[in-house]
Amino acid sequence: MFRGNSTTRVDDKGRLKIPADFKRAIDEKYGNEQYGSKFYITSTDGTIALIYPLQEWIRIEDKIRAMTSMTSAVKKYVRNTSYYGQEVEIDGQGRLLLPGLLREKANLKGELCVSGFINHLEVQVHDTRRAEVEGSPITPEEEAELGHHGLLGF
Repeated sequence: MFRGNSTTRVDDKGRLKIPADFKRAIDEKYGNEQYGSKFYITSTDGTIALIYPLQEWIRIEDKIRAMTSMTSAVKKYVRNTSYYGQEVEIDGQGRLLLPGLLREKANLKGELCVSGFINHLEVQVHDTRRAEVEGSPITPEEEAELGHHGLLGF
């Protein structure tokens, strides 16, 4: 499970250094799996890079394959994630090569925020992520919904 966030940078070759806590989680959960060093990096809209361990992405593909018919939303999802997507392998130094098209569209340079999102990581320009989080606090309606699901235990 991926949780929390960390900052990092992309090097001149477009490689993202996976922060140590996330790298440790990857090694623990996926290190002995068939596709342990492979990832699928994609986006649904070109603003945030989504980094899935390949096993997690295959689960999503399995759900899509199991559908009896594809809605326009699913077709768009597949189209967008294929357009921005690329399968990559983590190198010996814990780096992933971000797809060039996505790197350019999402402006993934400078200080980046890497956030855990349960089964994948999200990568976004740090200032953009901060502005989104600070500019969109949880509303009372959302608090009620979260409480209904038992997610507000504090």
